[in-house]
Amino acid sequence: MSRFTEAMYMTGRQCLRGLTTGEPHEPKRQTWMEIHQQARHMAGAFEQLGVGHSDAVGVLAGETADIAPACQAMWMRGASVTMLHQPTPRTDLDAWIRDTEAVIGMISARIIVVGAPFDVATPLLEERGIPVVTMDQLRLGPQTDPLDTAESDIALQQLTSGSTGSPKAVQITHGNFYVNAMAMKNRVKYSFDDDVMVSWLPLFHDMGMIGFLSVPMQEGAEVVTISPLEFLRAPLLWAQLMGKYRGTITAAPNFAYSLLARRLSQADDGAVDLRTVRSMWNGAEPVDPDTMQALADAGARFGLDRHALAGVYGMAETTLAVSVPEPGEGLGVDCIDPDFLESMHRAVPSNKPNARHLATLGRLVEGLEARVVDENGEELTPRGVGIIELRGGAVTPGYLTQDGPLPAQDDQGWFNTGDIGYFTEDGQVVVCGRAKDVIIMGGRNIYPTDIERAACSVPGVRPGNAVAVRLNAGDRRESFAVAVETNAFEDPAEVSRIEREVAHAVLAEVDARPRSVAVLGPGAIPKTSSGKLRRAASGPLFFG
Repeated sequence: MSRFTEAMYMTGRQCLRGLTTGEPHEPKRQTWMEIHQQARHMAGAFEQLGVGHSDAVGVLAGETADIAPACQAMWMRGASVTMLHQPTPRTDLDAWIRDTEAVIGMISARIIVVGAPFDVATPLLEERGIPVVTMDQLRLGPQTDPLDTAESDIALQQLTSGSTGSPKAVQITHGNFYVNAMAMKNRVKYSFDDDVMVSWLPLFHDMGMIGFLSVPMQEGAEVVTISPLEFLRAPLLWAQLMGKYRGTITAAPNFAYSLLARRLSQADDGAVDLRTVRSMWNGAEPVDPDTMQALADAGARFGLDRHALAGVYGMAETTLAVSVPEPGEGLGVDCIDPDFLESMHRAVPSNKPNARHLATLGRLVEGLEARVVDENGEELTPRGVGIIELRGGAVTPGYLTQDGPLPAQDDQGWFNTGDIGYFTEDGQVVVCGRAKDVIIMGGRNIYPTDIERAACSVPGVRPGNAVAVRLNAGDRRESFAVAVETNAFEDPAEVSRIEREVAHAVLAEVDARPRSVAVLGPGAIPKTSSGKLRRAASGPLFFG
């Protein structure tokens, strides 16, 4: 039996800690023992459906109370889980079903599990000959015991954040799961007596699925989850639940903390209680130190300890965590000279007024090695800026694509993250941006995150809704354009003002003027299913 499943079943046999779902309307708590009993029935239903060792199962569901036992049941049968991309009210259903069919074909899914709120998709799948089973049907299965599993078995096929039109899945093994879970637990110094995890993150994203479901289910942690929709309807609910359940650990991308900071600044005294929070991680997209400072300021009157706020670094290819600060370390900020960064690819500390402020993201978790290499593959010394490469037991063996398997590691086990960054002298990880997104002008490397942060500083621009797009990539005349979203997109005077002020703010920040600025309505900028900017797909905003 793999260490991952062995630990999960031991938790399921004896653990009275558990999972709370249904907030804010119908909260319901289930112990991991109760969830394991449900999983045994679901595993029996999978057995009747012919699901067995090495089979792939797709899941289209949004309720954690359904997904938790269903995933455990799949692992009991030795199968892998793939969380399918979920349609939204804005989704073109014809395009969604085509993309979903491509994913189902790529993973050779034995069956698709459908649950609330996506039950309406069942006939769309069935009319295309795709076998479907509902959560309710699975719960009626006979109890069964788990099959044996190996460390090399695939547990999760995590769809990447790119376009679903050309899908790719990160294959995460049972061994990967266990190694990364232990590394995170040890770094966080998790206390089973005192800690409570609180999350609204979607389970089709690795931070939600692994960090706030599979790891707690494996280890028996107490966790409270709500849906992303509930968070977006009422962002303050997230903070309210931290007080209600004495939450200690949470995580989210930068945009969510920006939203929370604004809501806290508007809230009445005593509206929430954040005194128990000890780890509030910012990850999954670039960490903006200004956002975290605003959150610390807004949260202070509610008891939020600013040392609980921290930037982290992770990705599906390392199962989840790459680097995490020690508890209480707080958010570190590295102030560096922008000229050396852009022209010499060195992160030289600076106290100049134009110094670039970059978040430090903690040190590597246990079991991972890292190095930074230049364009020739030569390893760089601390503060040398290049491509971050990783190696260790949590690193995926490879991807599954429409053209078949694709290895993720080179012959020495190194994985190229595609991220540009560096290490400080004391081993802190700093990420500057994605290599494919860097804009090269006059020999300078300009990072789109700096452009986007400047654009978002303009009044009227929706926070987190600015994108910088490379123009003439690879050409001597390479340039860039900027698109922003605003609620005032139908007001010509406001649009004209925002265009001018965005161009000025960007010029002041990066000493380069955008070739054009597009001011658009909400929802116009392409994003991934997890909310990340799709810079490569944003070109049509300027060229149609």
